[in-house]
Amino acid sequence: MAATDLPDGTVVNAAAVELPTFATRHVNLASADFGAKVLACTDEFFANAQRMLQAAEPVFIVGKFDDHGKWMDGWETRRRRNGGHDDAVIRLGMPGIIKGLDIDTSHFTGNYPPAASVQACHVQGDPDDSTSWTELVPARSLSGNAHHFVEIANDQAWTHLRLHIYPDGGVARLRVYGQPACDWTCQDANALHEVSALHNGGRIVACNNAHYGTPFRLLMPGRGVNMGDGWETRRRREPGYDWCIIELGHASNIEKIEIDTAHFKGNYPDRISVQAACMATSTDESLITQAMFWPELLAEQKTAADKQHFFEGSLIQQTGPVTHVRVNMFPDGGISRIRLWGRLAV
Repeated sequence: MAATDLPDGTVVNAAAVELPTFATRHVNLASADFGAKVLACTDEFFANAQRMLQAAEPVFIVGKFDDHGKWMDGWETRRRRNGGHDDAVIRLGMPGIIKGLDIDTSHFTGNYPPAASVQACHVQGDPDDSTSWTELVPARSLSGNAHHFVEIANDQAWTHLRLHIYPDGGVARLRVYGQPACDWTCQDANALHEVSALHNGGRIVACNNAHYGTPFRLLMPGRGVNMGDGWETRRRREPGYDWCIIELGHASNIEKIEIDTAHFKGNYPDRISVQAACMATSTDESLITQAMFWPELLAEQKTAADKQHFFEGSLIQQTGPVTHVRVNMFPDGGISRIRLWGRLAV
């Protein structure tokens, strides 16, 4: 894997990595951005296990040392001299159905673990000595300075993982791609729910461009922390407009929409509109074409810089229950957050 040296001695892997489908369609449930946390580990002498869960790509800083030795951007245990192996227990940021993993050993060359395995559990609270664990990934070989993508075929929702490394060594990042799980059976169907939210099962299906930012952050809680915390397209130099398709967590009758342009000041969209439909059975690929013809849920509306825009009442068209929406921005620009509230369609 190629690397690039920056003037300050930082080394980043520069080679493009071809991501599997599960890594482009689903969010990283083990991201610290979602509150994922390492609850326990057998050892973290050289590098703190929580670093595995950082959203940023791992880096190698030439000449950086601490009291324990070479500083590494990831989790690294000491060399075992007494048998056994190391492991770390991780609480996912959101319970979810896991579609695939990436055990990333970037920058770990002579100190990566030769093998790893992964177990999972679903518990209220946190696991203890009585917890029953299910093997998701049997022990498999690892190599240094590389991504190890593993597709998972299991429809159960999980809350925690346990990563085993054999016998010791370092892992730069553990990414757990999946669909957040929400139990709607215990929700009040008459209440207003944020059905687009990630933690309620909302999902980005597709967008026509995402040159800057990361589209899934549109569905995160809170307001964006800076201009990189949202979805931004490149400057459009030809006719047309940009769009993003969102799958809602539950079919709903939409009553309120928020478009937040926080931190987008010289690059917010001039106008936005929202289309919607109830799509019971469709693939992500077919939705892209079908969405062009969906009816309007919200007609074109002007937007302003760095502002929360709320639309409700007579502005929302009565389309009936919807499962998917397409947010259009004219002609291009950036949006920090998109939120749709609705009453559940039973």
